[in-house]
Amino acid sequence: MHISTTRLDRLIHKKANIPKKAVRLLLAQKRVVVDGVIATDISQIVHHFSQILMDDKIIQHNTPHYIMLNKPIGTVSATKDLLHKTVIDLLPYPFKSDLHIAGRLDLNSSGLLLLTNDSRWSTKLCLPEANTVKHYRVTLEHPISDEYISAFAGGMYFPYEDITTKPVTLKITSSHVAELALTEGKYHQIKRMFGRFRNPVIKLHRFAIGGISLDTKLKPGGHRPLRAEEIRKC
Repeated sequence: MHISTTRLDRLIHKKANIPKKAVRLLLAQKRVVVDGVIATDISQIVHHFSQILMDDKIIQHNTPHYIMLNKPIGTVSATKDLLHKTVIDLLPYPFKSDLHIAGRLDLNSSGLLLLTNDSRWSTKLCLPEANTVKHYRVTLEHPISDEYISAFAGGMYFPYEDITTKPVTLKITSSHVAELALTEGKYHQIKRMFGRFRNPVIKLHRFAIGGISLDTKLKPGGHRPLRAEEIRKC
């Protein structure tokens, strides 16, 4: 999802139902303000979050929103789904239909999910070259050995896609539980990597993305707006 941009004259024409030719006169009379600055150029590029005033009346004022959600198992990381409840369904916010998901989780996975209407922010977070580290806690059916650590760190080749995964840091926390840190999100990557050891994943929980950690006070399905310092971490 990309934040739409347009020329100032086109936006005023659309929002205020004013002929484009009349917009030039409005600017000459210094009657239009964009983000607190008097506008003078009809070709100025504005975007979804540009605050635009005409004669001190609001033409556009959209607020960016950033939400943290503790996704429960059984909900879909989607805005709409005919079979399952979606993460959007869990939110009470009036603006929830404008949100999109920054980094999805599978139906049977749980944990930190980030939602926003600011695609500049989510794109920066999700771009492969950003190397954003995602942290997961994994519960396995069978015991884990030190052999897993080197195998994950060396990357694994998947012939179907002809790709080799980037190094994954694996820390064993108990006989059947490990914490992973990875920068990719290939299709069912974690489950497939453990599948090389014929060790099925029982639980998969994401507890951090980049510098944002899941609020431990949030129960499954719980949510809250991100704090300013959390937004800046991505």
